[in-house]
Amino acid sequence: MSRAARLTLAAVAAAIVALVIGMIAGGRAFPRIIPGLPDSGAVVRWGLPVAKLLMDASGVITVGLLLMAAALLPNDKGVLGKSAVSYVKAASWAALVWAAAAFLSIVFGAAESIGRTVPQILERTILTSYATQTTQGVALTLVVLFGVAIALFSRGAITAGAAAGLLAFALVTLLPAPLTGHTSSSPNHDLATSSVSLHLLSLALWVGGLGVLALHALRRQPQLEAAAARFSRMALWCYAGVGLSGLFALVARLGAVSDLWTSEYGLLALVKIVAFVLLGYVGYWHRQRTLADLGAGKPRAFTRLAGGEMVLMFATVGVAVALSRTPPPEFSLPADRAFELLGFPLPPALTLGNIFSMWWFDLFFAVVAAALGGLYGVGLVRLWRRGDRWSWGRTASWYAGVALLVFCTQSGLARYAKVMFDVHMIEHMTLSMVVPIFLVLGGPVTLALRALKPAAKRGDRGPREWITTILHSRFTKVVTHPVVATAIFVASTYALYFTPLFESAMNEHLGHIWMTLHFLLSGCLFFWVIIGVDPGPNRLPYVGRLLMLFVTMPFHAFFGIALMMMGAVVASGWYEQLGRTWGDTLLQTQRDGGAIAWGFGEIPTLIVLLAIAVQWYKDDDRQARRADRRADRVGAGDPELDSYNAYLARLNRADKGE
Repeated sequence: MSRAARLTLAAVAAAIVALVIGMIAGGRAFPRIIPGLPDSGAVVRWGLPVAKLLMDASGVITVGLLLMAAALLPNDKGVLGKSAVSYVKAASWAALVWAAAAFLSIVFGAAESIGRTVPQILERTILTSYATQTTQGVALTLVVLFGVAIALFSRGAITAGAAAGLLAFALVTLLPAPLTGHTSSSPNHDLATSSVSLHLLSLALWVGGLGVLALHALRRQPQLEAAAARFSRMALWCYAGVGLSGLFALVARLGAVSDLWTSEYGLLALVKIVAFVLLGYVGYWHRQRTLADLGAGKPRAFTRLAGGEMVLMFATVGVAVALSRTPPPEFSLPADRAFELLGFPLPPALTLGNIFSMWWFDLFFAVVAAALGGLYGVGLVRLWRRGDRWSWGRTASWYAGVALLVFCTQSGLARYAKVMFDVHMIEHMTLSMVVPIFLVLGGPVTLALRALKPAAKRGDRGPREWITTILHSRFTKVVTHPVVATAIFVASTYALYFTPLFESAMNEHLGHIWMTLHFLLSGCLFFWVIIGVDPGPNRLPYVGRLLMLFVTMPFHAFFGIALMMMGAVVASGWYEQLGRTWGDTLLQTQRDGGAIAWGFGEIPTLIVLLAIAVQWYKDDDRQARRADRRADRVGAGDPELDSYNAYLARLNRADKGE
């Protein structure tokens, strides 16, 4: 048996042993069976966690294989090498196992939900009802469909772009099933949803990447040193993401710190914490010792340590599955429908002081804001250390946009935006029409292209090359076309508020995140086309930019007027459940929101007009200085200028009668 096969078996055994111990410790292995109540039996009791372990492990392996092919192994001008292609094809088989394990989870989950054995549910329509009508069943069905799709598309992927797209698809496929478990029932479901999402994505990239990297080393494949160095840089960020998200996930589920040692759920969480600390120490050892040995041509030390780390990681995955089967400590919550929907008590009457004092922590947008501010700062530091200059105006503009983003998503404005339509409209308009203006004027892409170093190997794709590839891609050319960017910016607003989409988004935290993120991204796309300082495939003349602005703004005014004239309340099902007793009526707040949408466009229009005027003036000034420099090069080999000067000389001689 090869060393790679032995390592794989060791990892599988560690995960199963950890699962069994965790099930026993959590009290789920041998539950108390009450006579007279239905029981699905030991096969279902153990089959469901084993199926979920197989589903999680195969999903992580799929992510690791695609990560290795798309990002860790060097490529040649976007074309995958032989080893990378083999990993993409292996990801196809792993995705099929992923889909099959998800189907088994549907079968066992349906049996457990009604206390029947597997043969009993197969004889009826219980399986299809569970898969299409329950939240957990629908989530697992999506995993089955997405897993099959990844398996099919992976068969023909030969480029780094295709592998990266499949990697993003695989990461999305990881999310549905876990987000419908304990997360959806957590009292602070906003924090629980965001923390679990970040936890899963970071953990999958970390565990999957290391597992495939260890197998790559054991198979003695080429380019191990480059792949290990890239993974080491990524693993540090993944480790931070796993730790931060795990901490907030515990905060969302535990009622007190004492629950860590007084409940089965808390004890299993402590085991995960210990494993996390050990993995951090091993990762530190990697960076300090084994990477140096690998660079010196001594791969054996790396493979031994990476193999041990892989076994520990998969044991942690087993503990995580056991933890998902263990109910968290019960909370003593008020019987308040508003608290169930919002995750916090209904705020008091709206005042300006409450807007600035009742801050609300949103983990997702806190991470987004920290990433935007931190990465921009790193780019500035790199330029300053190199002695290059960067505009203070662009820096101020960028951080003003980040500050506004933090205020809109973390302050009391975010609380009241979920309760009152007019405050929601202020948040919407600020995120889509003010924050993007400051962000695009910050020139983040230009800063990144100047700060990042080219790939060490010619033809390979590092971060700088990926940015350039995305800028010149067909997708970017299509979405940045003025007609497409305008349609996304305008039509999506009408589609959201005049269909049931808005109420659906308000009812689910993930839907609310996507809605808020869409406001921000669609605004950035639109204003990048008009006033963006970064390079782009479609650059309009300044007259065209003005025309695009003046054509678009009336649509927002019409949208506001339409809201003001409506006689029915938008998303009435959401707002009526909150039971707000203070302030204006639902219809009046909607009319106020329409008035805000109608008049709000004047502020960004003025800012954009000033930006276009300054850019136009600077562009004319640059062209004039360029023309002056060309004029100074008379006789320096500029045929057009020499011909023009000769023509002037002939006219001068003719005037003198020569």
